[in-house]
Amino acid sequence: MSTFLQQLINGLSLGSIYALLALGYTMVYGIIKLLNFAHGDVYMLGAFFGYYTIKCLHLGFFGALISSMVFCALAGVLVEIIAYKPLLNSPRITMLITAIGVSYFLENGMTYLFTANTRNFPQVIKRVSYDLGPVQVSNVQLLIFITTIILLILLQVIVQKTKMGRAMRAMAVDPDAAALMGINVSGTIAFTFAVGSALAGAAGVLIGMYYNSIDPMMGLTPGIKAFVAAVLGGIGSIPGAAIGGIVIGFLETMFQSIGLSAYKDAAVYAVLIIILLVLPSGLFGKRTIEKV
Repeated sequence: MSTFLQQLINGLSLGSIYALLALGYTMVYGIIKLLNFAHGDVYMLGAFFGYYTIKCLHLGFFGALISSMVFCALAGVLVEIIAYKPLLNSPRITMLITAIGVSYFLENGMTYLFTANTRNFPQVIKRVSYDLGPVQVSNVQLLIFITTIILLILLQVIVQKTKMGRAMRAMAVDPDAAALMGINVSGTIAFTFAVGSALAGAAGVLIGMYYNSIDPMMGLTPGIKAFVAAVLGGIGSIPGAAIGGIVIGFLETMFQSIGLSAYKDAAVYAVLIIILLVLPSGLFGKRTIEKV
């Protein structure tokens, strides 16, 4: 029982990071129906920016977190303007291929500039473990939980209570009607990319703190797993993305705990296949009927 509870704590830590990543996928898809497979590489950019702000500018954790979020927000908007905005009226497959191209460009560009070597992320917070009955929780894990909860609350406030949030919800329902009502479509899309990319930047810093290592290819697998989390929760659903991330993190740590670490990725992809077969709209997604 104690092993199960410990893996539950570990799964919540990892799942919180997947949740932040999955939110970027689900927000962008909800607005422009694009699966932004470059999103995982924005997360990698956030980890590297956090690394250099701590190592070179000697910022603390919160300074690195906020600066990485700002940097990734700007990077996300830049990618949207250069790569996606000219293709908004193109077939979806065109934008999907472009997203994959952007992903490879970021990965190879960072490999060329910084080499493919793994770097140790600076530990600006001394790791301390607390015994809570049968389980141990580190201060880094608590920091991940608290940061994720705060960011999720801020996201909900933005989406539900602000003018831009209302514009995002309107575009998610009917982009054409939203444009006719005077909503700035380009500005809303750019804002959505900025918010989603900022969350990815935060996730990059948190994963660096958690695993103590970063590299230019680190965004590929977590990006795909975050996509699975978004599909599991119901792509386009913000609460669904958060819950999907937690479920995927828990599933991964449970496979590690029973000695099947080599198959943890396969388990995640198996979940994707099962969800697409049994519940294509996900746990919280809306079922849509295709008109032919």
